[in-house]
Amino acid sequence: MVNQDITDRREEPAVTAASSVADALTEMILGQLSPGASLPSEADLAARFDVSRLTVREAVKMLEGRGLLELARGRRAIVREPDGSAFSAFIVSLIRNDPKGLFDLIELRMALETMSARFAARRASRAGLQAMESAMQGMREAAESHRNGTDKDAADSRFHDFDLQFHEALATASGNRVVAYLFEAMSVSLRESFGMSRRGQTLRGSPREDTVLAHQAVLDAIRAGNERAAGEAMRVHLSDTERDIRSHFSETTR
Repeated sequence: MVNQDITDRREEPAVTAASSVADALTEMILGQLSPGASLPSEADLAARFDVSRLTVREAVKMLEGRGLLELARGRRAIVREPDGSAFSAFIVSLIRNDPKGLFDLIELRMALETMSARFAARRASRAGLQAMESAMQGMREAAESHRNGTDKDAADSRFHDFDLQFHEALATASGNRVVAYLFEAMSVSLRESFGMSRRGQTLRGSPREDTVLAHQAVLDAIRAGNERAAGEAMRVHLSDTERDIRSHFSETTR
């Protein structure tokens, strides 16, 4: 019998047994099953872990809540493709409720993105470079629309969308799947931080074109294959971002 330590003791709360089964199932999912695979039946799992089918059902629901399983009526639970929804929700909650959380995010970005820029300078494919350049072009056009147009809010929104696309494309171009995954998970939080940074830039009279130039410096170094310059260009950009966000908070707390 697998996992003999998991028992359905009547004197223990059901949630304890369900949590133990959920932990064991997590190990099975991460270590043995691929996305799209079906879990064994409730009866098989109940026999394997020596618990009731009700306990198995509760454990499976826990894993659905963690984003590991997909449930549908009339079929076995399916292993989900990993996504960053839980991590994303945590980061969004953190930066919305605690300003320090935003600066923790910037510290994380400083470490990840300087590394990503260096890796991209070494590994970026033609397609990766094109994806970054496409995002850059979108930023330029949105900045011009903001300068010349009447719907400035819409132009700003497009600018931030393309800004996010650039950073996600860079993470992908780094060739590190964990970094790419983390940036996908952080996308909502990053999008919000861009708006705060933009307000800080406005306070010091910096145009959107300055942000475009900062991204262009990163892209130029990556295209040249200069790892050190790419990492330094990203470090400078994120240092400016942190300064602008601090300016934003200083203004809003007056």
